[in-house]
Amino acid sequence: MNFGRMYNDEIEKANVLVEALPYIKHFSGKIVVIKYGGKAMENEQIKTLIMQDIVLMKYVGLHPVVVHGGGPEINKMLKRVNIESNFVNGLRVTDRETMEIVEMVLVGKINKEITSLINKHGGNAVGLSGKDANLLIAEKDISNGDIGYVGEIIDINKDFLMMILENGYIPVIAPCAIGRDGNTYNVNADTAAGKIASILKAEKFVLLTDVSGVLKDRNDERSIISKINYQESKELLNSHFITEGMIPKLKCCVKAIEEGVESAHIIDGRIPHSLILEIFTKEGIGTMIVKENSYEEN
Repeated sequence: MNFGRMYNDEIEKANVLVEALPYIKHFSGKIVVIKYGGKAMENEQIKTLIMQDIVLMKYVGLHPVVVHGGGPEINKMLKRVNIESNFVNGLRVTDRETMEIVEMVLVGKINKEITSLINKHGGNAVGLSGKDANLLIAEKDISNGDIGYVGEIIDINKDFLMMILENGYIPVIAPCAIGRDGNTYNVNADTAAGKIASILKAEKFVLLTDVSGVLKDRNDERSIISKINYQESKELLNSHFITEGMIPKLKCCVKAIEEGVESAHIIDGRIPHSLILEIFTKEGIGTMIVKENSYEEN
């Protein structure tokens, strides 16, 4: 009897688990901040797989923190109530009425859906707004002129977040912040996630995007730069080689590395189990940005 042929699939599954073992050992007890957004929020099957990945990460000893966006859902709701969506350098122009819609969609709808889905798959998630316990404190962002209630994070309630993590919960954060002036501010989700990763001194900051990663050839999605150091990333940004949509994401990763995050990752959230593939396999699937030019298992 050919036992090899009978058990090929099972052996392959065992090999995958064995490959993940050193990564599980290394990352156990470490914080991973995940920015969840883009097309991965629109496909129900992919959404479920991402939530399963997050729960698995928790069960093998990591401490995931989820920060989510929700641009397409916000656009739909604004259209429904006849409010035009306008952007300046990728930031939503946010008057008071728009801010009410943004908060309603992010906090009242998307945040609770993500929290419920994580809990459905065996996690213990807690849905949070940046206004809860003064989690995210912001001031008005005037770097692009006056575009309304758009905020820049100036402080984070680290003690509150650590208390949640230490008690075994998965925080799911909607990036609506409170200002010291009492106003609510809309904060870019990528920026908020990067700042949270920096404050928590996270082991990893993962951006789920709609592209494969940083590319050598912008016309070839297979030309992924698998690993790149912080200095090389800055040179890429200065060279104008990076395309428009990738610029803010790579800048966000570079800033997180500058502020103490061990590694940042830009991966395609549309790929099934993209989080697990990036964190627990040697090759990964996207681009990893590190501080120094040492590409050991990380």
